Amino acid sequence: MFGDSFANPGFLWLLLLIPAGVFYWWWRRKFMVTTVQFSSLEPFEHAPRSLRERLRHVPLALRFLVVACLIVALARPQTISSKENLSTEGIDIVLVLDISGSMLAEDFSPNRLDAAKLVADEFIDGRTNDRIGLVIFSAESFTQCPLTLDYPVLKNLLGEVKNGMIADGTAIGLALANGVNRLKDSKAKSKVVILLTDGVNNRGEIDPITAAKIAATFGIRVYTVGVGAQGTAPFPVQTPFGIRRQMMQVDLDEKTLVAVASMTNGKYFRATDNEKLKSIYREIDKLERTKIEVTAYKKYTELFPQWLFFGTALFLAELGLGATVLRKVP
Repeated sequence: MFGDSFANPGFLWLLLLIPAGVFYWWWRRKFMVTTVQFSSLEPFEHAPRSLRERLRHVPLALRFLVVACLIVALARPQTISSKENLSTEGIDIVLVLDISGSMLAEDFSPNRLDAAKLVADEFIDGRTNDRIGLVIFSAESFTQCPLTLDYPVLKNLLGEVKNGMIADGTAIGLALANGVNRLKDSKAKSKVVILLTDGVNNRGEIDPITAAKIAATFGIRVYTVGVGAQGTAPFPVQTPFGIRRQMMQVDLDEKTLVAVASMTNGKYFRATDNEKLKSIYREIDKLERTKIEVTAYKKYTELFPQWLFFGTALFLAELGLGATVLRKVP
């Protein structure tokens, strides 16, 4: 009845006149009572109250209600139905994740692969209207999840990713080409690949530079993220006596990753620890945050005619009572 908002809320202050009017009437009532002297009031003590006497204050109450209805009508209560229409062109993003054996190095906590999965999960949480897909690779590459808006499904599939799903190796070019293939037919306004790896391309039929040229042809921007500490990193090695940590040289082809990003108007990042990796994904998130255009539509429905109707009905009720049951004798 009151709706979601008022077009002229300032008029609601006039409702304060209602309690002020009631108080004024109660105060003036003491001076409007006439007295008649009787020798004794005993004969009237048990006299029944007439209907007229019981309803004597009803017209005044109706009058105050009429005034209240008119004030609310002047304030123009409204209901609002709103809808957000996203532009048809948004952002399509493919996450390309290295799951090779070197991603088990423990220069990140607990290791590179788990750290990468965690920040990717947080990145997905930060998006709302973008289609996101997931490609994983080592010696080969395959699509773990196609482009989707069903983020819970995507996150579940991301959680299932682990080392050993594919033969070991690092097919960076093949993985990038796979990501490009997922995006080449997209009608999105912006198409993005986020490629994360810690190694050097040593497998696959396509080299990273060729894959980058294909991405540039389709207008796909590639952000490359190289992970790994400077120098050496502890790596778990299976021995007859159990798993031992062995320091191994970090082998990352930054030159190729920089070239891939540059050729596609993207950007290269180097992550040497968990916090740096998180900050990189936050920066990429900001870089790809201005592409969606949202238009909000609001429809207002006026409710003041209902209040005018109630006020008119109450006014007619007051007139009816004044002309019948509560008619005053001149």
